[in-house]
Amino acid sequence: MIEKYLQKEHKICVVGLGYVGLPVALEFARKFKVIGFDINQGRVEMMEKGIDPSNELESSEFEGCDISFTSNPQETKDCTFYVVAVPTPINEHKNPDLKPLISACKIVGGVLKKNDIVVFESTVYPGCTEEDCVPVLEKESGLKFGHGFTVGYSPERINPGDKVHTLSSITKVVSGSDEATLKIVSAIYSAIIKAGIHEASSIKVAEASKIIENTQRDLNIALMNELSLIFKKMDINTFEVLEAAGTKWNFLKFFPGLVGGHCIGVDPYYLTHKAQQLGYFPKVITSGRNVNDEVHAQIGKEIVKYLIEQDKSLKRMKILVMGVTFKENVSDIRNSKVPELIKELLEFSINIDVIDPFADPKEFYEEYGITIVDGPSEIYDAVVMAVNHRQYQQLDENYFKELMGGRGLLYDVKGIYRGKIKELNYLSL
Repeated sequence: MIEKYLQKEHKICVVGLGYVGLPVALEFARKFKVIGFDINQGRVEMMEKGIDPSNELESSEFEGCDISFTSNPQETKDCTFYVVAVPTPINEHKNPDLKPLISACKIVGGVLKKNDIVVFESTVYPGCTEEDCVPVLEKESGLKFGHGFTVGYSPERINPGDKVHTLSSITKVVSGSDEATLKIVSAIYSAIIKAGIHEASSIKVAEASKIIENTQRDLNIALMNELSLIFKKMDINTFEVLEAAGTKWNFLKFFPGLVGGHCIGVDPYYLTHKAQQLGYFPKVITSGRNVNDEVHAQIGKEIVKYLIEQDKSLKRMKILVMGVTFKENVSDIRNSKVPELIKELLEFSINIDVIDPFADPKEFYEEYGITIVDGPSEIYDAVVMAVNHRQYQQLDENYFKELMGGRGLLYDVKGIYRGKIKELNYLSL
């Protein structure tokens, strides 16, 4: 079977060409014949020109790839191996939002043929592939699962902005609905993954492995954020404590911060949702999420407290927020916690300017209703270094003194200027 793909008699289709799907599609296209499908025709047109709409990949990475892009599902009907890599966000109630995933299943189901394989990379709770996705595929295709088609699950592990831990250099977990499917899925991914393949015993095991990767990180960061609250009351710098503790060989090096994005700030809710459906109400995971979800409020409280102490009307105060993406050196604004911090400050009628060298101003305004300006404009009462983009890391105290007229507050969320600020007021987590 794998030979038919290598000889390009069979084609692979990747559904959803965002941060995850596009790198997967291009990597496959170096070995196989690939059709990349996305519902957004504008994004398709950009990719046809060798442009990554997510600004993660260089145009050179499109070279040497046997791939065509389309927004027409009918152009994928000749494929026999479908990879679904669409977002799985949460809604306003912090429950799983499966609409993009179910929509993708309807699209694939509409072109599915006998003996085709559908592999899901989207992060889901254990059981979702077989309980939620398979019935949609059956309904749309008219085929019977296990006889007409089979499925697999291989969780994505792409880290936006990371040029070291790339798709091919990370061990790939794969699974299948039966042994034959598992071997095909494993063989196809083996052709592009240099780090090796781990064959999970079941789809549910593979789904759970992805969920706990980010849940573990979320809990560790929550501990750091809670320690930060405690150490502030003791007048101890958290980063200095972590630096000292980190000298022990087995100390885990996590740091406090805003926890957003499409993985760590989302995945634990998928696990707790499923657990609650089964009658178990998680305590540790939920507590960690609550701690991390309140970090922006704690930062806002500290900033407002400082401004009030200046004996000046808050309506006359102005703050510069530097960085709004969910992490450093990426353009991804999904589930960023910086907008929540900004809105927290806006409730006090404080004037705020926002800048970011990576975020798209139009996209950011459409998502959050907040304007990104071209650059600093005047004297500020405080500057919030919210995201430590590389453009910001070499700035010195004189730069911030100039922004604040010689006096003011620098709130350094990630502590990158610790020990470098001598004259300005300085706070960090």
